Amino acid sequence: MNFSAPPPLNPWTTHSVEVVDVVPEILGVATYQLRFTDPLVRAAYSCVPGQFNMLYLPGVGEAAVSVSGHDVAGDAWLHTVRTAGGVTQTLAGLGIGGNLALRGPFGTSWPVERFPGSDIVFVAGGIGLAPLRPAVEWALDHGDRLGRITLLYGARSPGTVLFASQFDAWRDRGLCIDVTVDRSDPGWLGRVGVVTLLVDRLRPLAPENTILLTCGPEVMMRYVARAALDRGLSAEQIWVSLERNMQCAVGFCGHCQLGPAFICKDGPVFPYDRMAPYLNTEDL
Repeated sequence: MNFSAPPPLNPWTTHSVEVVDVVPEILGVATYQLRFTDPLVRAAYSCVPGQFNMLYLPGVGEAAVSVSGHDVAGDAWLHTVRTAGGVTQTLAGLGIGGNLALRGPFGTSWPVERFPGSDIVFVAGGIGLAPLRPAVEWALDHGDRLGRITLLYGARSPGTVLFASQFDAWRDRGLCIDVTVDRSDPGWLGRVGVVTLLVDRLRPLAPENTILLTCGPEVMMRYVARAALDRGLSAEQIWVSLERNMQCAVGFCGHCQLGPAFICKDGPVFPYDRMAPYLNTEDL
């Protein structure tokens, strides 16, 4: 996956993109492959794992959506979206060939520059795997420079496991995957329980040489971080992506403020030691 450092862009400039493919993932979630219609913009755009774009539908509004991959062959950027509000419902109705506008990329990235020489543990809950996927791909592409690469994933039920069709290919490339669900279905032979239990059971683990990245519900990330600290990782070795309500992407509106930070411009990826005081405060 060819992610690179982004060039400086005007955050108020939108560019036309076309929906070149739509891949249904789980109920209510699909991955949209978006390609810039202007070849010059297409050639200039780049982003790094963990960043997000603002998807704009005229007359409806815009939504912040993390980049979940890059289709190099089709030169399209992937955005995995849960249909929820007006913007995402309108996006779901566009279909292949539909057009919308995009501005970005925005935000901080996963610390992939720190990966070489370390064991990497990804911990995702639900659709939180989407913002982590570019970092997973980066790690697998550079596996010869890394130690053990592990994905711990929790879903509500077997039918809500995101990107399940890719797991075998990821395993073939060297990713160790452990999945758990909150409740099982008939025929499910895997684990049942919260994803934090997978952190407790992870073997082997060299805490002094491990980087842990997590994305999912904030309460999940809080307990994942506690479990990692209990296993000997320091707060500086833990990274979180906060997917709060980002509306402007440049810190003007204040909707995504958490403590002193604006998630859209100071995040969404943070070292855990910076955000721990606020993640551990209820109703903030």
